[in-house]
Amino acid sequence: MKLLLDTHVWFWALQAPEKLGKTSRAALADLKNDLHVSPVSTLELAQLVSVGRIELRGTLDAWVRRGMPALELHSLDLTHPIALLAYALPGDFHKDPADRMLVATAIHHGLTLVTADERLLAYPHAMVLDARR
Repeated sequence: MKLLLDTHVWFWALQAPEKLGKTSRAALADLKNDLHVSPVSTLELAQLVSVGRIELRGTLDAWVRRGMPALELHSLDLTHPIALLAYALPGDFHKDPADRMLVATAIHHGLTLVTADERLLAYPHAMVLDARR
């Protein structure tokens, strides 16, 4: 399975794995699965760190450099086709640009988005896995 981790799932996997459900933890640990993250998630984490909503051990740069290999994550480029798709998603979609880019990335690459975000879980045009399960 090819998985794209939502920002909070990436954070939980490294900082609070107990927040992930049994199925999600198994999916992240399964070496047969390809795990991906978007630079959009690094941007979201940087914003959360800058306003004090999350704290990391060390700098965000060091956290990303340690966390990518720790989970065997692949970084996906944010491309022009993904940016265009983010505002051409089918059906109704909320206004959060980061969520739009993550969903567009998942759709563009044929990935399953691992998330606990109810709005994303309810979006019928993307493959999703509930991170709480």
